[in-house]
Amino acid sequence: MSTPGAGGGPAVPGRPARGAPAALTHADGALLREGRPHRVLAGSLHYFRVHPGQWTDRLRRLAALGLNTVDTYVPWNFHERTRGEVDFAGGRDLERFLRLAQDEGLDAIVRPGPYICAEWDNGGLPAWLTDTPGMRLRTSHPPFLRAVQRWFDLLIPRIAALQHGRGGPVVAVQIENEYGSYGDDHAYVRWVRDALVERSVTELLYTADGPTPLMQDGGSLTGELAAATFGSKPAHAAELLRERRPGEPFFCAEFWNGWFDHWGEPHHVRSSGSAADALHGILDEGGSVSLYMAHGGTNFGLWSGANHDGERIQPTVTSYDSDAPIAEYGALTPKFFAMRERLTAVDPAVAARPIPDDPPLLTPRSLELTRRAALLDGLRAASEAVRAPVPLGFGELGQAAGLVLYAAEPLLPPGPVDLSVRQLHDRAQVFVDGEPVAVLDGDTTSVTVQGTGRRIRLELLVENQGRINYGPLLGQGKGILGGVLVDRRLVHHWTMHRLPLDEWTGQDLARAVSAGSPDGQAGFAEAVLHVDEPADTFVALPGFGKGFLWVDDTLLGRYWEIGPQRTLYLPGPLMRPGRNVLTVLETERFGDRITLLDRPDLGPPEEYVETFD
Repeated sequence: MSTPGAGGGPAVPGRPARGAPAALTHADGALLREGRPHRVLAGSLHYFRVHPGQWTDRLRRLAALGLNTVDTYVPWNFHERTRGEVDFAGGRDLERFLRLAQDEGLDAIVRPGPYICAEWDNGGLPAWLTDTPGMRLRTSHPPFLRAVQRWFDLLIPRIAALQHGRGGPVVAVQIENEYGSYGDDHAYVRWVRDALVERSVTELLYTADGPTPLMQDGGSLTGELAAATFGSKPAHAAELLRERRPGEPFFCAEFWNGWFDHWGEPHHVRSSGSAADALHGILDEGGSVSLYMAHGGTNFGLWSGANHDGERIQPTVTSYDSDAPIAEYGALTPKFFAMRERLTAVDPAVAARPIPDDPPLLTPRSLELTRRAALLDGLRAASEAVRAPVPLGFGELGQAAGLVLYAAEPLLPPGPVDLSVRQLHDRAQVFVDGEPVAVLDGDTTSVTVQGTGRRIRLELLVENQGRINYGPLLGQGKGILGGVLVDRRLVHHWTMHRLPLDEWTGQDLARAVSAGSPDGQAGFAEAVLHVDEPADTFVALPGFGKGFLWVDDTLLGRYWEIGPQRTLYLPGPLMRPGRNVLTVLETERFGDRITLLDRPDLGPPEEYVETFD
């Protein structure tokens, strides 16, 4: 494989020679499947956001909606969290997911990136890669290409083996992802295309970018189908693509029929009528479409990403319900039926497809909470301390997500003293001699403390609230990156406790929970849930501040009183008959009990439609 800028020169424009014929082709503006007119009616469903025990159920619901294709991203960091340790087993078994889709009569579109956005942590790129000093992401930078090449050597043959031409469900593969919203390194995009072809991808290749000239110019490739991503104005998008790509079929690769949420912002919804009307507009233009999302699922653990509005980070909530036609827990929403009606008009056979019942739910109940270890005691006990002259960032500590507890003992002069943290990513709770004194949130921020002429024990509990997944700050580091100052003087000699909560085993969690007695308003607590037959439920933590919830040794996700999300979805397959333990790490203020509800509470809704001017 040639490597732009690494001795081989840029790839030659145009498509390399390919072998077996693709299932999907196009001619004279029409999409064909094995030579016959065809529409792709797809829906996004991410295997990595759904418990594997629910894959078949959710795929069946996609088919019931009237879709003929499922599309999914492949997040590199989900499969290779640690450099060189690649996992395609269990909930990471992409091949099993694709075979299950085929069993349900669905084609599949696969979007292998290497960058995926998807409101997923770091846009799917591994933290070990983006934390590498000097790394230049999504470009022809040779070290980046070498890393992608090695990943593609492991991933792409798995996808290629399940192509339609080999008897599998895969009928299309996306080249990169909305690259025109990021850069204009066309040699890199061609390199990604060639990397797919050289690893035996023979099915339809396409690019997907926003419906503006700028975005299409940056991301599309001569010789490959150019698709668009949008939430409104389908006629405008169709006109733009037909003017620029005469003879190509109109394909909306992402139709945003809902939207995702950030902590501290409203719960975004889109009315069934608005979404169905826009879908009708795409179909009326003769277009193919993929609903983003058809079923959103959940950002379990710490996989939710973040945006940045130019002034502050905007972390994404744990739920990825996305106001999709199929709700986070599999229920069929009014939007499902409104869209099914529009899809039935295109394919009358949809009306005969059986409609599944909603999933069973546990009966509501309250669980008694038992306080365990105090916050700092539990966190200190969870890992061995790392020592360094200066505070180290997450990357230097070899940690992708979670918390780091930083500690030092600076000497403070008598009187008011400013303690400032430079390049803080993302949020720090400040403790002086074990007592909470402030919460810092911002790139450079400070707090005034009272010095007495003696050394204090200064501790900062820093939370990575999700790595940025979109825009020029993609790959930004986490932790304390610029040091801590007493007035103008840097603080040296630090100890750090690595706390990668989503990597904790049951043994790690037990060590933290059993570290001493409860004290203060925060720390670790447990509740016991007995069930005869596991079923889905929704966990509410009334009166709690901010923290994390485990079910046995599985980290369910984050919660935060600022909302909008007020319940965490707990899938039945994560429980077992009999005794289940819910463990809470509360960082600010405990409530009195845990409550299980029979419906989700994602916060007060606000109508939202994403548009391009």
